[in-house]
Amino acid sequence: MGFIEFINRVDFAILDFINNHLHVGILDKILPAVSRLADKGLFWIFLAIMFLFDKSTRKTAIKMGIALALGLAIGNGLLKNIVQRVRPYDVNTSVNLLIERLSDWSFPSGHTLASFEAAGVLMICERKRFGIIALVYAILIAFSRLYLYVHYPTDVLASVVLGLLFAFIACKVVDLVAGLFEKRSRNKSKA
Repeated sequence: MGFIEFINRVDFAILDFINNHLHVGILDKILPAVSRLADKGLFWIFLAIMFLFDKSTRKTAIKMGIALALGLAIGNGLLKNIVQRVRPYDVNTSVNLLIERLSDWSFPSGHTLASFEAAGVLMICERKRFGIIALVYAILIAFSRLYLYVHYPTDVLASVVLGLLFAFIACKVVDLVAGLFEKRSRNKSKA
């Protein structure tokens, strides 16, 4: 058995366990709604826009925007089209879907990617109160993608890692640029 075949078996074992043992009526209603709130990253975009209006959170909003843009460009724009991984429900066609079929590829999970980018920025920016809430919601979204049988566990895991990486990069870039502007401003005021 090759590595890819092994990963696929593990992916389906996890998905099928969730599908066969964790589905209950209340979650069948809640998790599609949880997932839907994160469609196209709109929840996180809205949150970043709200942070723009307060001077104390403006830098965090810019970091979130950059992280989300990285995920859109690299995750949804590049990786989905390079990897072209079919959705799990297209392989296991016996699954009863709770949401409509999606028209794009499975890898990476855009919902999970955007969620961990935003939550990662909030955690890194020392906005722990918001960060913890966002992290819990990001975990719920990631689980919902498995529960809904629209992503493989490896899609979700890779999206968590990429999302946190993009959050870290966005925070470092904004802090570096802000530091350069502050240094330049100090030098001008001394002159």
